Amino acid sequence: MSILSAISGELAAVTRLAAPRTYGEVAKVVGLSITVAGLSARIGDLIALGEDDDITLAEVVAIADGACTCLPLGPMIGIGSGMRATNTGSPLQIMVGDGLRGRVLDGLGQPLDGRPLPAGLAQVTVEQAPPPALLRQRVDRPMPLGVRAIDTLMTVGRGQRLGIFAGSGVGKSSLMSMITRGTDAEITVVALIGERGREVREFLENDLGPEGLANAVVIIATSDEPPMVRLRAAFVATRIAEWFRDCGRDVLLLMDSVTRLATAQREIGLSAGEPPASRGFPPSVFAMMPRLLERAGGGETGSITGLYTVLVEGEDHNEPIADTARSILDGHIVLDRRLATAGHFPSIDVLESISRVASAVTSPEQRAVAKQARQLMAARRDVKELVEIGAYVSGTNPRADQALALWPAIEDFLQQEMDETSTFDQAWHQLAAVLAGVPEGLVTR
Repeated sequence: MSILSAISGELAAVTRLAAPRTYGEVAKVVGLSITVAGLSARIGDLIALGEDDDITLAEVVAIADGACTCLPLGPMIGIGSGMRATNTGSPLQIMVGDGLRGRVLDGLGQPLDGRPLPAGLAQVTVEQAPPPALLRQRVDRPMPLGVRAIDTLMTVGRGQRLGIFAGSGVGKSSLMSMITRGTDAEITVVALIGERGREVREFLENDLGPEGLANAVVIIATSDEPPMVRLRAAFVATRIAEWFRDCGRDVLLLMDSVTRLATAQREIGLSAGEPPASRGFPPSVFAMMPRLLERAGGGETGSITGLYTVLVEGEDHNEPIADTARSILDGHIVLDRRLATAGHFPSIDVLESISRVASAVTSPEQRAVAKQARQLMAARRDVKELVEIGAYVSGTNPRADQALALWPAIEDFLQQEMDETSTFDQAWHQLAAVLAGVPEGLVTR
């Protein structure tokens, strides 16, 4: 079957080369969009604008009245009326393979680290259908991430998709880098979408570090890139992760952030003439999100565990993008600004966070420990204000008394330095020791 597929691919390539080439021309340039007339094309095709070595690629995003609306994958400077437009006959394609480990790529899958791509990579398109629902493996094994609070109180499963919800500057990127170094995944794919250019090198050298990068593939599309490049960066990262999954690997996909991805799609949709809908986001945004997020998860072999950060605007966790992402994903981790400003890292609000597959990937004993911990934290939260004003009387609520007595140890357990390592078994043993009131249960810092 693979031989037939290879032959079919070669025949299709030869057919495209042998076909007569037709040309169109740029008819209009408005804002971010370019209108090309006189050219037959399909949605997703790449259009080459210009001639010889001075070419800018653009992707077809809308077709109407015999003209194609395209968005560029590069700068628009120099694009003008009457410029030649040629259909390449194919959508965006990238190179995938084991040789991408330790590499840093741009939003179109090209190297950013100054080294050429190695030989032996396979060429694929960035679009691919999600695995059929009935052929997906069930999520029944834990995916240790190296963060105590997550591994115990919101345990992640292999093939789960989880959202990290927070406002700006609350520690999303730092938590991502911590997970990248502490995970048990065989390969990690990191997509930085819409990031500030200043922060990219800091993330690679300080947060991720050589040990994290060695077993990772990083895709970067900074905020100054065209919206189509920022959008395609998410699909490039997902396609690379899918290739490793289809090879039977357990992959961790980290994407920062879904909100900036939705913003890029909003720019594209509005430029293509879509009407704005919820808070200015056109309908294509809410169609794109499940199409992308559903591609992660378990396959027939291997798995993609997806962690997607969501930049909550104005601390409103019910705004359209956060609400849509939460409805698609299999759980959410909420980062709290008050914890972050108090120096509590990672600033996870445990009681507002949940993993929908935790019961399927933990033992009955572990679930009992996690339930007890959550009950104690909830009891302490209920009497916190009374304790602060001196109105709480000891003995009124036995569970609250226990929670207040154990709270310093629980809070110590929930905090973890970025360079501090913790295995899955150590985290559970440590939490059980904390709840039993055994001080030496804590790992020495």
